[in-house]
Amino acid sequence: MKFLLSLLITYFVSIHFVTAETFVFIGSYNYDKNKEGIFVYQLDTLTGTLTKVTAAKDVLNPSYFTLSQNGQFLFSCTETRTPGNGSISSYQFDAISKTLSFINTQKTGGENPVYAALDKQENHVLAANYNDGSISVFPILEDGSIASKTQFIAYEDSSIDKGRQTRSHIHSAVFSLDGKFVFLPDLGADKIRAYEFDATNEQPLQLTLPPFIQSIPGSGPRHFIFHPNEKFGYCIEELSGTISSYAYENGKLNTIQRIATHRKKYKQDFSSADIHISPDGKFLYASNRGNENNIAIFSIQENGTLKSVGYQTTFGKTPRNFSIDASGKFLIVANQSTGTVIVFKRNQKNGLLTKTGNEIKIENPTCVKIRKY
Repeated sequence: MKFLLSLLITYFVSIHFVTAETFVFIGSYNYDKNKEGIFVYQLDTLTGTLTKVTAAKDVLNPSYFTLSQNGQFLFSCTETRTPGNGSISSYQFDAISKTLSFINTQKTGGENPVYAALDKQENHVLAANYNDGSISVFPILEDGSIASKTQFIAYEDSSIDKGRQTRSHIHSAVFSLDGKFVFLPDLGADKIRAYEFDATNEQPLQLTLPPFIQSIPGSGPRHFIFHPNEKFGYCIEELSGTISSYAYENGKLNTIQRIATHRKKYKQDFSSADIHISPDGKFLYASNRGNENNIAIFSIQENGTLKSVGYQTTFGKTPRNFSIDASGKFLIVANQSTGTVIVFKRNQKNGLLTKTGNEIKIENPTCVKIRKY
């Protein structure tokens, strides 16, 4: 009887192991609809090897996207870097047949959308339009299609950098973990704009008081992330190569630290890009483009402040985006300029990264998302 029970346990464990697959979704600047633009790879969670399973054509510059929690739907910024245009498109992914199918697309009303975000209930998708500094809000229908936008807000602020900050540039849209608030880093105005989010309202973005958090002039807020404990938030600042750390409570951010993402020997030409926290909340990672082309690694202290751990070269140029898998075992980075996607293994005790030797070639990769099915 014990032997039979052991066999049954082994069988069910093996079935779970076989069926629990992890996929990596990669966006790019393809500049040609006849070229593949969104790629799907399967990740071997033992070796870190990436194996291509499908890709989508007939899409222009799908530079950034987000996935539904179950991984069934993908919402992508499209027609980015296309003068006078900007759109957001939806796709359906079938993990069994390993197919990615186009559903529909909507114009954002803004130019160069660079970030897409889903609300907590996944009934709305937001698109941050960089060039004209605006945010677009779209309802999502049950079949995953995107309805016409119900809200559009544009900003006309500026700041001190005459080359990069002559007007507002919304670079991301990030929901608080409870879904009640949205924060919009404005690279052009050195502000993190704040809204309450009321999904029952046709125009769900409602201004908070104060309506924004002012960052250091010339810093260029880019991407923002909340700590899993919901007590802290972190904004990577592109132009100054810094991270501002905030204490967070009920829609309010209060600065607690500002720390450089780069080595001390670099004094200018910063171009910090992406920011993520390990699933256990112990380490924060930030990508540096410009002179460095690396991942800065920080440990997160109990009070929310950051302590530098080290730097890891990305073995390529322009690490625009990266992602950490749900287990915290792997970090995968997209080097836009060198056209490489590199897989690193994370040491979950000290946060350091080691190149696995696994990499793939994709022209102009810009976005990486990892999902377990």
